[in-house]
Amino acid sequence: MIAWNGRQPGVGVRRRLLAGAAIVGLGAGMGLVGCAADPTVGYAFAPTRDDSVASVAVPIFDNATFYPGVETRLTAAIVAEIQRTTDWAVVDERRAETILTGVVRSVDQRPLSYGRITGLVEEVGLSVTVDFDWDDPATGRSLVSRRSFTASTTFVPARPSGESVERGLIDATERLAREIVRQLRTSW
Repeated sequence: MIAWNGRQPGVGVRRRLLAGAAIVGLGAGMGLVGCAADPTVGYAFAPTRDDSVASVAVPIFDNATFYPGVETRLTAAIVAEIQRTTDWAVVDERRAETILTGVVRSVDQRPLSYGRITGLVEEVGLSVTVDFDWDDPATGRSLVSRRSFTASTTFVPARPSGESVERGLIDATERLAREIVRQLRTSW
């Protein structure tokens, strides 16, 4: 029995302690009942992706835009995201079980707001669009294929922030990398 200040708790306190313990036990039991063996049916302890893929190659994407370096930035961000969020090994093409290839199709900027006094652009929207394919070279099977896959961001070129287009490209490629890897992980 639990005692405070050397005295045993009263009947009301004991009832509240027992009720609290019962609620906690009931909640834990309900949590186990809600789990399913098949991840497509409900909550499950099993992984939601195919464990047959252990490695992926990510050659540098092609660049069909006038923005030099956006393809290497995006490829590096994808590799970092795969390493951060999956257990897949990123290896060279000769040793890879799967290959992720892609093309940066466009980088678009559009003004979102103008200064009332100066008329200068205060906020810019930037979007990067890619096509990508994730293939199994051993079988020739396409695991994931997306066209016109886009990620967008905003940046503020106006003072006092004075962010550059480079800042917008960094943010957009990192967002795009997260979304591409999410597509790879959830496509199963």
